[in-house]
Amino acid sequence: MMNFIKNIINFVLFLYKMSKYQILIYPETIKITLKVKFLANLICLIICPKTFFIKPKQNFGIRLTNFCKDLGPIYIKFGQTLSTRPDLIGQEVANYLKSLQDKLPAFDVAIVKAKIEENFGNKISEIFSSFDEKPIAAASIAQVHKATLISGEVVAVKILRPNISKIYNNDIIFLEFIANFITKFVKNSRRLKLREVIAIFRESMDCELNLLMEAAAASRFASNFVGDSTIYIPQIYWNLTSEEIITLEWIDGISIYDKTKLLKNQLDPDAIAAKIAIIFFNQAYRDGFFHADLHPGNIIVKKNGQVALIDFGIIGILSEDDRLAIAELLYAFLKKDYKLVATIHHKIGYIPKNTNLELFAQRCRAIAEPIIGKQIKNISIGNLLTQLFKITEEFGMETQPQLLLLQKTIVLVEGIGQSLNPEINMWQLAEPWIKKWAVKNLTPEAKLLKLVKKFVDQIIQNYNADSR
Repeated sequence: MMNFIKNIINFVLFLYKMSKYQILIYPETIKITLKVKFLANLICLIICPKTFFIKPKQNFGIRLTNFCKDLGPIYIKFGQTLSTRPDLIGQEVANYLKSLQDKLPAFDVAIVKAKIEENFGNKISEIFSSFDEKPIAAASIAQVHKATLISGEVVAVKILRPNISKIYNNDIIFLEFIANFITKFVKNSRRLKLREVIAIFRESMDCELNLLMEAAAASRFASNFVGDSTIYIPQIYWNLTSEEIITLEWIDGISIYDKTKLLKNQLDPDAIAAKIAIIFFNQAYRDGFFHADLHPGNIIVKKNGQVALIDFGIIGILSEDDRLAIAELLYAFLKKDYKLVATIHHKIGYIPKNTNLELFAQRCRAIAEPIIGKQIKNISIGNLLTQLFKITEEFGMETQPQLLLLQKTIVLVEGIGQSLNPEINMWQLAEPWIKKWAVKNLTPEAKLLKLVKKFVDQIIQNYNADSR
């Protein structure tokens, strides 16, 4: 009962803050449909009739940024994602939202030092020869300080914000309440699997709030990319890492935001965009283990051209079946093989078994042709996936919660490419690699080899089991 009352209060507060920051009064640069626009105006009139008729004093970007900050960490994450898509919200709004990535108010350095000494049983002066009291970044769940170890190595020390787990848990409980309410009273929403989506989000947040898990993720990425000179993963100092603190090698380099500095250092933005696309494809489709928080604040370009990734708190994991299916779907779309698109959806259970595949293929064609008909440099994979979701209700398709992080990351990656050069498409730059990967993994011969390998592995497992 207490949770129910708390959730009702949170819902009223949410509506109040929407009214306070006049969030539903937005600029024309934000691209939404007329139906959504009408609904937004109607809600605004109901919950904040006074502010609806008063011209906002502040720029929308400032209002939206402050709204996200006021609501807390989960909403800050949403704002971070939006900041990578100036094509959807306008460049001015995106620029304001970028401050959510690492420029939030810092917490007291005295708390930082106390946490370090409590976790590692030594005084700060016994661990570090120098420790910068001013954080170099303050994000939604943690802040980062630059320091030098007694042994001389320069490191980045990341510390969780006080009480952040409790704050996150309250936000998740509220989201679960909203998901349960919608699922119960809006019949057509059940196919969206909102409860399962929130469960995956909770799982993701639990990992992000345990910095030992983040260190383990960084270690796995380093193992997956051994010998790959395009990517750099910082070294972990395990003796100075705990659930609340992670210590990593300090990375010197250029922010991916700073295009001028990249060019000054003779680093080609197009080449960097291609590297990021290939790194993402390797993570998602080769390894099934990908960095799911690839906003520009988490990418540093070293002066030798390597792309260094930092902040491994949110990761996505895909089964082999899912990652091959999604890769095959995208490849089929780009080849305009809509019958194959329908067949794959049916085979992996993304659409009901009684679906008319010819009709589904035709519907996919109607949505994809306006996009695929463009020059390949203008094709947006994120837009393609968005368009595909438009037919989900018509054919009774259910949301695939395990793929939501992948879709979000594709949107982020495309946003990075557009920030480096609005005229290029990073998927086109990565096309030779994608084709090579497709031949190796999606051709009938490749599938046969995988089947044989699975069969042989099963025989070996059975033999070993019998030997025991």
